[in-house]
Amino acid sequence: MTGTETHLRQREEFIARHGRWNDALQAILEVAPEFLGAFDDLLAASTVHGTLAPKDRALIAVSLTATPTNLFAPALRANIRDALAQGATRQEIVEVFQLVSALGLHSCTFGVPVLFEEAAAAGAPIPLVSDSERAAMKEEFIRIRGYWGEFWDQVLALSPKFFRAYLRFSAVPWEAGHLAPKLKELIYIAIDSNTTHLYEQGLRVHLRNAMRHGATPAEIIQVLQLASTLGMQSFELGMPILDEEIDRRAATP
Repeated sequence: MTGTETHLRQREEFIARHGRWNDALQAILEVAPEFLGAFDDLLAASTVHGTLAPKDRALIAVSLTATPTNLFAPALRANIRDALAQGATRQEIVEVFQLVSALGLHSCTFGVPVLFEEAAAAGAPIPLVSDSERAAMKEEFIRIRGYWGEFWDQVLALSPKFFRAYLRFSAVPWEAGHLAPKLKELIYIAIDSNTTHLYEQGLRVHLRNAMRHGATPAEIIQVLQLASTLGMQSFELGMPILDEEIDRRAATP
């Protein structure tokens, strides 16, 4: 079998397993076919051989590329196309966007505890204020989201108006109900474990919540495996640029 025939067969096998192909993958095939083969196996171990339902897996993949810490348009488009092919609806995908948009709140859930610690270290501790209004918001949050963390008491103490606004903002995808609670928590696990975020505090919270909703270790490990494949975006972004720059240099007198 010639090199061209080998490449063609490798390309066909990749498409058969994963249902996609692009110029970046073609460039990798031409330059480093052994690396593409290794990625093919890694991707298959994270998708083809997992326990998640195909549509759930595809929606989790959408969340990984739509999360504010990633926003890689080519992969997001491919994942949306896959999710639609697996039967996902427009409403379900919009709900994924709603879930991942809440990632911005980690600026507070990460930063506010640090603020409390540093204020105490500076000799000016911030008191935890409790009143009927704050208690009612806490009760509503627990009713909707099913959990509570100490950092929320700190946010409530400093800015109850902001907490009320966030409660309304984050409650929308939970009250709409297009996605099952377990899948929502798996999506949170995906974006918190994403290599562009790696937010342990949120990851622990959502691991507990997901297991409470019936998620199995096999399902959770597949989510982590899906997140681990994002490193290939370096090639999907970089290879076209590399080839363009090589062509530019070759054309320069």
